[in-house]
Amino acid sequence: MEFGDVQLTGLKDYQKVDEIPIQYGTAGFRTKGSRLKHVIFRMGALAAIRSACKKGATIGVMITASHNPEEDNGVKLVDPMGEMLGPEWEQYATEIANVPDSEVGTALQKLTKNLGVTTLANSRVVFARDTRPSSPILAEALEAGIKAAGAQCQNFGLLTTPQLHYIVRCINSNGEYGKPTEDGYFEKLTEAFVKLRNIRKAKKMKKLETYKACLYLDAANGVGAGKVPILQSKLGELLQINLVNDGSGKLNHECGADFVKVQQKPPTGVNMAPGQRWASLDGDADRIVFYFIGTTDKQFHLLDGDKIATLVAGYLKDLVQATGLSLNLGLVQTAYANGSSTRYITDQLQVPVACVPTGVKHLHHKAQEFDIGVYFEANGHGTAIVSDTSYSSLKKASQDSTVSEEQREACDLLLSVIDLINQTVGDAISDLLLVEMILAALDWDVEQWNQAYTDLPNRQLKVKVKDRSVIQTTDAERKASSPIGLQSAIDQSVAKYSHSRSFVRPSGTEDIVRVYAEADSQDAADKLANEVAVLVFKMAGGLGEEPKLH
Repeated sequence: MEFGDVQLTGLKDYQKVDEIPIQYGTAGFRTKGSRLKHVIFRMGALAAIRSACKKGATIGVMITASHNPEEDNGVKLVDPMGEMLGPEWEQYATEIANVPDSEVGTALQKLTKNLGVTTLANSRVVFARDTRPSSPILAEALEAGIKAAGAQCQNFGLLTTPQLHYIVRCINSNGEYGKPTEDGYFEKLTEAFVKLRNIRKAKKMKKLETYKACLYLDAANGVGAGKVPILQSKLGELLQINLVNDGSGKLNHECGADFVKVQQKPPTGVNMAPGQRWASLDGDADRIVFYFIGTTDKQFHLLDGDKIATLVAGYLKDLVQATGLSLNLGLVQTAYANGSSTRYITDQLQVPVACVPTGVKHLHHKAQEFDIGVYFEANGHGTAIVSDTSYSSLKKASQDSTVSEEQREACDLLLSVIDLINQTVGDAISDLLLVEMILAALDWDVEQWNQAYTDLPNRQLKVKVKDRSVIQTTDAERKASSPIGLQSAIDQSVAKYSHSRSFVRPSGTEDIVRVYAEADSQDAADKLANEVAVLVFKMAGGLGEEPKLH
């Protein structure tokens, strides 16, 4: 079967197991691992074409399903600077994944012709996988697809998703971003962390009285569990990490960042002492949330992506002001951001806030409009990105003798903070170190961090529907435009509660509609969420039992 200037061999070993359509969404393809061999084989060929379109730049492919159950898996492509694929290529991926086996070669040949690709011999693809049982055989399918297309490839084995993004950017920046290896990743982050902690010590010259360099970490039994010991070995006494869900249990089962965020409780089986600082990664280590039991109220408190965003934005704002440079700092959120966080950022921190639809690609793109853009989803996925011109300005000012010593030191400090941040994508390990560095710099314990503002109680629910496309949204997903009448009904429910809001949005990967609600009490938030869930069930073709109001 002819494909461009090469023979697409091996296709017979990677044929469809069913005819159920699959779509490339924000997180790539995700479904049961047993369904994905043919999809991933084809994505190997598509990655080779993408590389050719980028003049031979290296493209990354990650095999993971992040926070999904262990039996699921997925695949996503990573562009040259570590960014996500654009919408046009998401459509190409969806089309290639769904064509009949007999038409794969024809579809790929047509795509290469339309894109003006004449050879794939100079294409290069690197890939990695997580720890799921299905991942090794899917990695074989991916490599077969890349080689069948005639491209070069390199298998990096077990990596976190952010590590692969980092490596892709390093390769394509000729090492300017860092060394394109796992060792290079840890070296860059830990050297920046150690430098920043030493700067703090030199400045204050006293023992930290509130911040304790001890963290309890739930690794979700995922790929991050194998990376934390490497991190610990490089940090020594600067940060003691006590690891649970270390890979010996079932991936993401009643543990991990998504479980803690949605259930608003600790991982099952974890015994927390009041005042201890805890954190949870997700299965591929691109999300992190923090939490603790209060020393006084003995209640569970969650420090999610909103709390991380405000901590990071506040710290960066002070640093930017100290540099004396006119750098535009902004924070990007989604509709899931707690209303209290948005008010705190706007009124207290006085940092501009932008709201975009759910999905990393939307957040990342919007953050690029600022000199320094911080973005976090409430689920704990986020990072900060710095424009090239801003980075150059900081470099220049840090070495400018006409600038005051205090401003030069602030510039140098901010440059080190930037080195600590994985700018390619949300990175749980990078974010962990960033949070720990800021808490140490402020000499805060976890309760002081939490006291910056109080989250409005909230609740998230899922409603199974026949067809999620019935739900259409506008205003960064904060309003339902279809079906007609749904938004007005939601508005009527919201009006019954104080400090409340609610929105619905279709899932990007399955036929469910997600419901979010917040109000001035947990009871009110729960009731509002249930009311809206019932509305969705009745107006959008719900399946199973109708949600019942508590």
